[in-house]
Amino acid sequence: MSVHILHEQPVHVIPGSSLVLKARIEQGPLEEVSMVTWESEAETGIAPVRVTLATCPGESFKCAGTRPNVRVNMEQQETTLQINGYNRADSGVYAVTVTDHTGAKTTAHCIVREYEAVHHVSVSINVSHSSLVCGEAWGTDPHFSWLHERNAITKTVGRVSKDGTTLFVTMTPICGHFTCMVRNKLGYSSATYTAEPCETEGRGTTAAAVCLVLMLLFGGVLAFLLWWRRRHNNRGESLHVRLDDSI
Repeated sequence: MSVHILHEQPVHVIPGSSLVLKARIEQGPLEEVSMVTWESEAETGIAPVRVTLATCPGESFKCAGTRPNVRVNMEQQETTLQINGYNRADSGVYAVTVTDHTGAKTTAHCIVREYEAVHHVSVSINVSHSSLVCGEAWGTDPHFSWLHERNAITKTVGRVSKDGTTLFVTMTPICGHFTCMVRNKLGYSSATYTAEPCETEGRGTTAAAVCLVLMLLFGGVLAFLLWWRRRHNNRGESLHVRLDDSI
């Protein structure tokens, strides 16, 4: 006889929701189940105490929970444990034990932890590899994404690693604001790395226009000065000719 818990481990549960664990019992043709017991204990600590959550005795398998929020049932070769209003104190190692008609026992274990929100997102730069690395403290099942100047990353900006934590920057020079967004079921958090401002097309056009205006003004002033000097010289020559005639 054997028993298996049908969940990937560890199982993470959002506080206030329900913890549901299912286990499948496999038995031979001559084997009979006489008792199913669900228990839990702390994952860490010195000599943690195992607490019985529910038992399902006899052929009827009418399961009895030890707390009002604990429910257990048996269906064919499956047993299901449900704890409503899950909180941090419910985290730990869960065990389901099956006892056969001879008194032999087999047990399966499952680790259950609280589902944690995203915390303390940070972005660091690796200058030698032209990459930005995003880190997150202890959130459960974090998903990473990147923005450059509040827009999705394009091939001209860089390439994101498969796990989303690293942005390999291909643009040169590295400029603007790079934001790492980290999400899970409880929300999101972000952090931004700020490089030198990028020279945008609009700024380039504005600078070119300013240069053109300055050149036109400089050219106009120069032309006026040349005209004024030439006129002054012509007046001086005319005055000199008149003086010669009068002499």
